[in-house]
Amino acid sequence: MDDPSFSAGSAPRVAVYTRDEDSAGVIRQALSELGGVEAAFKADGLGAALADLSGRQSPRLLIVDLSGDPDPTARVRELIAMCEPSTSVLAIGDINDIRLYRNIREAGATEYFFKPLVTALVARTCRSVLTGVQEASRQRTGRLVFVVGVRGGCGATTIGVRTAYRLSESPPRPVLMLDLDLQSGDAALQLDATPNHALPEALAQTERVDDLFLERGLIRVTKRLDLMASLEPLDVSPTLDEDALLALMDKLARRYRYVVADVPTSQAASLSRVLHTPGTLLLVSDGRLVSAREVARWRQWLGMNSAERNVLHVLNMQGAPGSLSLDEFARAAGQAPDVVIPYAREVAATSLMGLKARPDCPTLDRGLEPVISMLSGGGPSGGHPKKSILERVLG
Repeated sequence: MDDPSFSAGSAPRVAVYTRDEDSAGVIRQALSELGGVEAAFKADGLGAALADLSGRQSPRLLIVDLSGDPDPTARVRELIAMCEPSTSVLAIGDINDIRLYRNIREAGATEYFFKPLVTALVARTCRSVLTGVQEASRQRTGRLVFVVGVRGGCGATTIGVRTAYRLSESPPRPVLMLDLDLQSGDAALQLDATPNHALPEALAQTERVDDLFLERGLIRVTKRLDLMASLEPLDVSPTLDEDALLALMDKLARRYRYVVADVPTSQAASLSRVLHTPGTLLLVSDGRLVSAREVARWRQWLGMNSAERNVLHVLNMQGAPGSLSLDEFARAAGQAPDVVIPYAREVAATSLMGLKARPDCPTLDRGLEPVISMLSGGGPSGGHPKKSILERVLG
C-alpha cells in the first residue's frame, strides 16, 4: 500500500519505490533505526519514480526497485539526471550480477543491493547519506573471513584457528576468532581457552552489544587475538538467526582488522546472506572422493567470485589414506583446489594438543601461506594471476 504522505508535489526526505512488501519492511526497519526520518513509500518501481520526479522536487534519498526493468542501467542514468545534485539514489533489485552492480554504480547510484535485503547494510547506507558522514564500511578496515568445511572431519576448525592466529601475529593486528558452532565447537579447545555464554547473549540481543559488553564477554587468547565461543548444554539446540548474526559481525568488523568465523557445516546452507556478504570464504575439504563431490555442490551453491566476495578452496590433508591424487580430485570436483595442505602427523597433533602446547606447525603454516598473503593484501583476490596459487604451493 502507498504511504499517504506520498502526495503530488511533496518532497519527503526519503522516497521509496519497491514492488514487494518484504523489501519495504526491511527498509522501514532500517530507517526506524535512524529515528524520525520522514519517508514515503510507493508500491511500484523505476517507471513510477521517473514519472513522479518529473513533477516534483527530488528527495534527499531515493530508494528505487529495478526488478523487471529491461534496461535498468540506462533508466537509472535517466533517473539520476532528473534528480537534484544533492539526491542520492539507492537501487535494489532481484539480480545478483557483478557486472550489473558495476554498471549501476557507474551510472551514478550510491549503492545497489540485491534481494533479499539485509537491514544492517541498508541502514548503514541510509545513515551515510542522511547524516553526510562517510559510510562506516569505508572508514573501517575490518575484513570478514568465513571458514566452512564441506563435510565434518575435514579440519576446517584447525584451518580457521591457525589462520586467525597467523593474521594476529605477523604483523601484529587485532583479530577475532568467532566459533559459530555453539554446542560442539572446538576453536576454544585448540586455543586453550574456556568458552562462555557471551556469544549466545550477543546473538539474542544484538542491540546490547557495545564496547562494555565486548570487554566483558571476549575471551583473550593473546594480546592481539580474541575469541568468542560457547559450549551450550546438550539439551539445547541453538540456531543461528541471520539478521542477528549480520548485525553482530557488522559491529565486530568495526573493532577488529579481521574476523575469522568458523561456520558449522550443518548450518552453513541456511546462512545464505551471511556467506554472500563481502569478504573471503575458505571452503575446506579433505582429499576423499566424497569431499570432491561436496566441493562441486558447494561451489555451485555459492556462485561465482565477485569484486567483493572471494571463495578459496583449501584441500586439506592431501595424501592421507583414502585420498585421490590431485588430478583425480580436480576432475571429480570440476576444478583444481586453490590451496593444498599436505597430510602430516604434526598437523593432527596441533589440533589435538592446542596452540600453547604446539605453537609451531611448519607444514600447516607453509600450506596456509597463500591464504595469509592474499588476506594481507600481498596475493591475488580474484581475476587471473600470472601463476596460480596451486602452482606456487607445489613449486
